Amino acid sequence: MLDEFSRHRPLALLAGVVLAQVLLLAFQIKRDRDVRLIRYWAVELMTPLQRGGTWTFSKIGGVWTGYIALHNARSENERLRGELDRLELRNRDLETQAAEAQRLAALLNFRQGHSEASMLAAQVIGASADPSSRTLFINRGERDHVRRNLGVITPDGIVGKIVEVFPSTAQVQLINDKDSGVGALFADSRTHGVVRGNGDPEPRMDYVVNDEKVHAGEAILTSGEDRIFPKGLLIGAVAGTSPASPFQMIRVRAAARLDRLEDVLVLLSEQELTPKASGESSSVVPASAPPATPAEAQSAAASTRASTARSNSAQPLAGAPKPGHQTRAPALSPATPPR
Repeated sequence: MLDEFSRHRPLALLAGVVLAQVLLLAFQIKRDRDVRLIRYWAVELMTPLQRGGTWTFSKIGGVWTGYIALHNARSENERLRGELDRLELRNRDLETQAAEAQRLAALLNFRQGHSEASMLAAQVIGASADPSSRTLFINRGERDHVRRNLGVITPDGIVGKIVEVFPSTAQVQLINDKDSGVGALFADSRTHGVVRGNGDPEPRMDYVVNDEKVHAGEAILTSGEDRIFPKGLLIGAVAGTSPASPFQMIRVRAAARLDRLEDVLVLLSEQELTPKASGESSSVVPASAPPATPAEAQSAAASTRASTARSNSAQPLAGAPKPGHQTRAPALSPATPPR
């Protein structure tokens, strides 16, 4: 190996001398703006190496940063998902509170529009477990002076009547229950009948002859003949008719939403509800109802006088529940039921 090096040493020295001369010349020669040639060569030589190093380190750094970023993004995603769930629960809670406030405001407005009758607000707390029975339970009972055969209504229309009373609760039979019956009449023709339940969501109106012209959408009111509901309360509207023997088969679309009741009013007397002042609409006594005949007017006047006499002779009773009895829906007026 030493012989090989000795043989090529002159060439190596010559190459070294030539390289030194070239470097000296490059150091001495200047280009634009007094920049030496050797500096251009150094830049051209180092630029590819710098680019390769920069690209390598950027890829390695990108992979590492991406892994850390994905890990942080997963944690952030889980945090945001939990926050979204909490906001959705909060939104549903606020919607429930707003709906409850609207229902209570409707009850209050209805009560203020009919201050001549004694009413008691109640909240629905349960329903019957029997699928063939259309009943529900309210949070008012004997302690609140509730008794059997009192009418239960909403601002939209009638609901049913009290059938069982307990110390702090009562059972309400809906108008679509198979054992229910409400005296009724058509708002337009004043034809009388009886609205009965058959266990279906829609009750029916019986005892209307086939010759009677009944059109869909006609309002049906209480007649007051059942001695439970005052005359003129809205029951619903005609959903459809079909001839039968010996009376028509009339399906009734109840005005009150019987399948989604939450707050109701208990009528503590049979005092008739008078329409609101002119300019205000009422869902209980339709403004389109024609005036009654003289015989009906005399009957209504006699009923009103009898109800007024009973109310005047009744002992005043406190409408507030006894101590220890907590109810959610407050009474809208002092309870003054007749004897």
